[in-house]
Amino acid sequence: MSDDQDIKLIRYMQDGIPLTKTPYKDISDALGVTEQEVIDRIKKLLEEGKIRRLAASIAHRMIGINSNAMTVWKVPDERVEECGKIMAGYEEVTHCYERPTFPDWKYNVFTMIHGYTDEECENVIERIKQETGLDEYVVKKKKKEFKKVGVRI
Repeated sequence: MSDDQDIKLIRYMQDGIPLTKTPYKDISDALGVTEQEVIDRIKKLLEEGKIRRLAASIAHRMIGINSNAMTVWKVPDERVEECGKIMAGYEEVTHCYERPTFPDWKYNVFTMIHGYTDEECENVIERIKQETGLDEYVVKKKKKEFKKVGVRI
């Protein structure tokens, strides 16, 4: 497969692989290559870091995970690594980022917390507070979702 075929393969898979007993065969048929070429190319793309992972994505709302809380934390610069690792260690935390501060925005670590209920999210925030000793934070609840998609090429 050429580099152009790599792009075709990635584009084909970015919306998900076929939910069949033979997904790689189905991909190979669609792209006009052998099944082994598809498997080998995916392995190579993973090894090269061009694809970070091949994984299932759960439709979380369909299984009842309906609450989330983007929580922004004011973390002393010398504790960002330590606190970031603690926060990222919670299974309910799906995103954890260090971000720059500004004169009117002092929060430098963002966490996205998911749970079945608002109370569950609040409990995670409380556990993070207890474990890190941090007490300056703001919870930003979702008001409306305009768009949510994975990265596209």
